[in-house]
Amino acid sequence: MREERRKQLFRLLGDLPDRRQIRAETLRIEEREGNIIETLLLDLNGHEKVPAYFVKPESADGPCPSVLFQHSHGGRYDKGKSELIEGADYLKAPSFSSELTSLGYSVLAIDHWGFGDRRGKAESEIFKEMLLTGRVMWGMMIYDSLRALDYMQSRPDVQADRIGTIGMSMGGLMAWWTTALDDRIKVCVDLCSQVDHHVLMKTQNLDRHGFYYYVPSLAKYFSASEIQSLIAPRPHLSLVGAHDRLTPAEGVNKIEKELSAVYAEQGATDCYRVARSASGHFETAVMRHEAVRFLQKRL
Repeated sequence: MREERRKQLFRLLGDLPDRRQIRAETLRIEEREGNIIETLLLDLNGHEKVPAYFVKPESADGPCPSVLFQHSHGGRYDKGKSELIEGADYLKAPSFSSELTSLGYSVLAIDHWGFGDRRGKAESEIFKEMLLTGRVMWGMMIYDSLRALDYMQSRPDVQADRIGTIGMSMGGLMAWWTTALDDRIKVCVDLCSQVDHHVLMKTQNLDRHGFYYYVPSLAKYFSASEIQSLIAPRPHLSLVGAHDRLTPAEGVNKIEKELSAVYAEQGATDCYRVARSASGHFETAVMRHEAVRFLQKRL
């Protein structure tokens, strides 16, 4: 049943490329603040090459557990993967690169379609062009993340059975979607991204989210909690702002109730949690603390 639902979800994501051998080009290697930073160009999708950063502790002795970092949107198309290293004004310091490597993890971040070194076409133009040609922008973004996971597992310095993912806002959506679609991700942490699309329609909040996220016919077949139920019983932490208008409380409560029941049915109640801050659409100190503690315990 689970695999059938996954296949159904993949079908909604449009015409996806065939998986082929990934080619990686290393553009630069530098040492910075105790880390080794690789600037990469990855051939993931056969359409356009994907710039990426791979960061690992300089002191690492052997393969490390690893995290696929999913960057946010924020209307900051110039940022993309650089959010991993530079942070953002709605994220806490230190950057996730510094935070995660200090805990012994290596981290990969890619530029998604229209962001960072892949900007040039507007998000709306990419969305329309893909729609005209049988593709779905969100599907192609997810595809790149799944192929990035393939790349991570190919590296000898990554513990292939200890890979997690984390992201904020759009990155959080990407985190729970990719985890739902691929069991190789062992732990999911999402920040400010618990969005129920049925509640968005009900509360007239669809325009609070960009074009990238809209998948034709998705609401006919899946709710947000039904997608995320494919993660269970793997560990999943959702960090939300109680006053975040992009994630209406009605939707967050609905998702939490339904996913709590799924995890209980699978005897994994302690593997799923929603933690709320009295905040809006930004990361708080409490969120960072909870995310770090969850990763340390579960990955």
